[in-house]
Amino acid sequence: MPRPRSGPRLWLDPARETWSVIDGRKTVRTGCGKSELQKAKDFLRDYLAANHSIAAGADPLIADMLKVYSDEWLTGKPSAASVAADMVNLEEWWGEKHASEITPENCTRYIAHRSAPTICRREIGMLHAAAIYWHKKSGKGPLRVLPLVAKPPMPQKRERWLTRSEAAQFLWHGIRRLNPGQRKRLFRFFIIGWYTGTRHTAIGRTSWKMVDLETGIMQRRPEGLAETKKRTPPVRAGRRLLSHLRRWRRLDGPKAKYVMEYGGGPVLDHGEGWRAARKLAGLSEDVTPHTLRHSRATHMMRQRVDPWQAARSLGMSLEMLQTTYGHHHPDWQSEAAEAK
Repeated sequence: MPRPRSGPRLWLDPARETWSVIDGRKTVRTGCGKSELQKAKDFLRDYLAANHSIAAGADPLIADMLKVYSDEWLTGKPSAASVAADMVNLEEWWGEKHASEITPENCTRYIAHRSAPTICRREIGMLHAAAIYWHKKSGKGPLRVLPLVAKPPMPQKRERWLTRSEAAQFLWHGIRRLNPGQRKRLFRFFIIGWYTGTRHTAIGRTSWKMVDLETGIMQRRPEGLAETKKRTPPVRAGRRLLSHLRRWRRLDGPKAKYVMEYGGGPVLDHGEGWRAARKLAGLSEDVTPHTLRHSRATHMMRQRVDPWQAARSLGMSLEMLQTTYGHHHPDWQSEAAEAK
């Protein structure tokens, strides 16, 4: 059986040292020189969008499979923006292959190519989901061969949390020494994370209309945004946090829209500032923005906060709280340990 024709792809003309798009028997010049690979990739993406029609088939190009999954399933989902980079990574390596080439052997090669096991595990999961979507739901299947994938092992759960002295070190020796703009935004991010355990993406999109400064109730999900497995229920701000919020609101004035704002929009990525502050504070690289969530859960357990209230405040199940953080509670297994 003849191999299906591959889709449009980039080709470097060795004579002209320019990139062209090969589409079957047709060659389309991109106008990009040898050193302009990214521009050539952008040209190919636009060319595919304008000229490539996706047909049904039992062994489609993986690029087509990913596009159908993205357009029909991911569009409009809260996770769509966060997985955009994953789709690019998958398409660059898998795009010209066919669905029948999704094998454990090729997955192993992809894992070696990416050298990022945790991210790669998520990407391969998405590749598998795209294949199953084509097979069952897209109306363009079924596939001739169902994919078999191999993923990197599950990473060990991170439980790194900050002591109060480490938190003070991060604030005073790290954040305090940043430039004024970064210092203001990262300080607010840290304080909200420390006192609520809210996930870093939810903190970044917090607008002032989501914060009731009278009751102290903070909404963690903007109106109209669908709930996901990463639950974001409302949380009550304690006296310390509420005092900060009221002062920040006075400083920002009525025109400010977001609690952490830059150029009129929300600040969703604190990675650069966080890494700089961490280095200045002399803390280890395992201190990430998510460490604030671990810290909040740990300190609530150590202070004997009712587990049900703690779980509701963090937006996690009671089972997850007790399984992951229960051993920090002073009374954990105390009766069992003293049994005679």
